[in-house]
Amino acid sequence: MTNPAHVFAHALLAGALSMSIVSLIACDLAQPANDAQAPEPAQAPAGHVAAEAEPTTPTAAKPESTRAGRDNLPRGRSASPIVDGQYPTSYFPNTEILGADEMRITALGTGMPNQTKAAASISYLVELGNGDKFLFDVGSGSLANLFSLRPDFSKIDKVFASHLHVDHVGDFMPLHIASWLSGRYTPIHLYGPTGSRQELGTAAFVDGMRKGYAWDLETRTGALPDEGAQIEVHEFDYGQQNEVVYEANGVTVRSWPAIHSLDGSVSFSLEWNGLKYVFGGDTYPNKWYMQFATDADVASHECMLPPEAMAEYFGWDLYQATYVSTRIHTEPQAFGKVMSALQPRLAVGYHSVQSPENNAAIMDGVRKTYTGPLALARDLMVINVTKDDIVVRMAVVDEYVLPPDVSQAYKDAERTNEKSPSEETLKGKWKGYVPPPMSKKK
Repeated sequence: MTNPAHVFAHALLAGALSMSIVSLIACDLAQPANDAQAPEPAQAPAGHVAAEAEPTTPTAAKPESTRAGRDNLPRGRSASPIVDGQYPTSYFPNTEILGADEMRITALGTGMPNQTKAAASISYLVELGNGDKFLFDVGSGSLANLFSLRPDFSKIDKVFASHLHVDHVGDFMPLHIASWLSGRYTPIHLYGPTGSRQELGTAAFVDGMRKGYAWDLETRTGALPDEGAQIEVHEFDYGQQNEVVYEANGVTVRSWPAIHSLDGSVSFSLEWNGLKYVFGGDTYPNKWYMQFATDADVASHECMLPPEAMAEYFGWDLYQATYVSTRIHTEPQAFGKVMSALQPRLAVGYHSVQSPENNAAIMDGVRKTYTGPLALARDLMVINVTKDDIVVRMAVVDEYVLPPDVSQAYKDAERTNEKSPSEETLKGKWKGYVPPPMSKKK
């Protein structure tokens, strides 16, 4: 890290809902880039204070034609490079070329198992300037936010599960099927930990999902690309300490144990091109995170409601709230202590419902023990990271956005063994309707 972080924070109004959510020590208002595809960016809200900082310029993005692994963009969209580090106030998906040396982290879900419309369960999308994309957890409800970005699903094929709670893997099978429908024609890969017993590990989870979704999967084979039906499981020892679980194309992902409800929870780090992102999963503050999350550019770690606020919000008694907040999760003051010790370029807290009163309770706790750069994540928060700058914004998406276009390779992928109901069932077709003729198969 050659320079201190130069962190930008922006907020916007989405419909009638205020999205003013980022609290940062160092912040500036970035100017909108010349982007013909995006509407006029929203202005920063009143009261947003810019601290003085020496300006820096991120590494310039290479033209799209020279970048490895160019994305398949939706029809009618073209992407432009960011010029002179001037990011639009908001992020409009598929309008920005990610710099060759840049990382983009998008919070797809930041809430609880009892999710809300504005706070799906946990998931983060990490995109790299080399074209690679990674999902860390895919909790219930997060898939809708992923689809709202209209990504190139041929590249959404690597998922890293921190543990097997529904709010961290509940959308894995919906992701598998929906991405198979939307451009992915190769196997999806799930990397996840063992459990204390075989039936509690990632391989057993996938085996159960295959059985539970057997009818669904059987009906789609033949109509969709054959290889896209496959799930490849990469199960690793939950107890391993900072060992490599993935390494390719200059990217290294490592895991280490987390302390949660049972053995079998882990945290991850992703390192590429001199940048480091840490995803904590769910955990009590632990020695492994303190050891292996050092030198993180962006360190994300859960930051649960403090016990009193949790008891009030969920209607629980204080004993249950204290157990959940401080024994199997991390409450705000503990989160602050972790980040004060680590001093990342940006600390990211998540795993709560950021209503105004909850946000105030969390922020008050964190700021008692940590004064560094901070973002309390909300769904569709976007973090751009270079070696010089970190830019935090919110994505602007259409609630009724269509899936992205598929590639020619998807259309040409082999499809065999088409399915049909039985002859006996087909005899039940109503003779009052005659379907149009089928087009010729290519």
